[in-house]
Amino acid sequence: MLEDLRSILLLDWLENDLLLPVENLQPASSDASFRRYFRVTAPDGNFIAMDAPPDREKLEPFIKVAGLLREAGVRAPEIFQQNLGDGFLLLEDFGNQNFLDSLNPDSADALYQGALDSLFTLQNHRSLQDAALSRYDEALLRRELDIFSTWFIGDYLDLDIPADIWETLQSLLIESALSQPVTFVHRDYHSRNLMVLPDGLPGVLDFQDAVLGPITYDLASLLRDCYIAWPPAQLDAWLQAYRQRLVLAGLIDCDAALFRQWFDWMGLQRHLKAIGIFSRLHLRDGKSGYLADIPRTLNYVAEVCAAYPELAEFGRFLLTEARPRLHSESPA
Repeated sequence: MLEDLRSILLLDWLENDLLLPVENLQPASSDASFRRYFRVTAPDGNFIAMDAPPDREKLEPFIKVAGLLREAGVRAPEIFQQNLGDGFLLLEDFGNQNFLDSLNPDSADALYQGALDSLFTLQNHRSLQDAALSRYDEALLRRELDIFSTWFIGDYLDLDIPADIWETLQSLLIESALSQPVTFVHRDYHSRNLMVLPDGLPGVLDFQDAVLGPITYDLASLLRDCYIAWPPAQLDAWLQAYRQRLVLAGLIDCDAALFRQWFDWMGLQRHLKAIGIFSRLHLRDGKSGYLADIPRTLNYVAEVCAAYPELAEFGRFLLTEARPRLHSESPA
């Protein structure tokens, strides 16, 4: 059993308020926020207890979006009990086998097919499109891009990015994002947040920040995952098959070239944000494990910049200024 104050409070809630005979309480996982997850072992099976300190995290968005997803047929965990005052939830346990730990060349097609099926439900179910969620607007896109310029370029690398290059890049990415059809956006639809379940559909986690926004966002999160990379031919096959599915459903009306640019530039925006978040987790929160994911993510950024003349100046800045600093001694 754990002995920090919040885990003691959690155990008290489970045993004395819910009358759950807890046999064991152990960490299950944590994420990039202040939330923690514990696996609760009881005579009738396992549960997941979420610990979300009320002064740091709000439970209401998680509860709301979980309900929306389950109503649409997406496998979000069932919420059995909630304690909003103390910041606890008792959830269905999806086990400990996520996509990242399960993906290999033999399993990839089947796992990604299940993930793409659930993504299509997210993007095609009417109740999700009509949900009262925030919009992925220009202000939010700029705030996310600022995470990259502030925490990675400025604080981690101790560099300054030329203002004209940075403003041009932001304008291009924001215009591309806002020109896309609007749909439900999970915002972290990737291999660490998808759990392998027996019925073939993934268990979907970490959805509390969902918004309405660009249709390629979650597709880029999944196929251009910060934690695992696939050969270009394989990625292209998944991408084009999914584009055809969107076309047939009437969700998009564009040619393959424009859809690919939407996908690439949306992935670029997401990857810049992710690099900034990885840097912030290291510098501010002492979570340095994510630094290992920066080189792979920066490779995605460089590949996209090399493919589009409009992004060439920013690509040169990364090649001549940022990458050498990243590969040198760790910045102070």
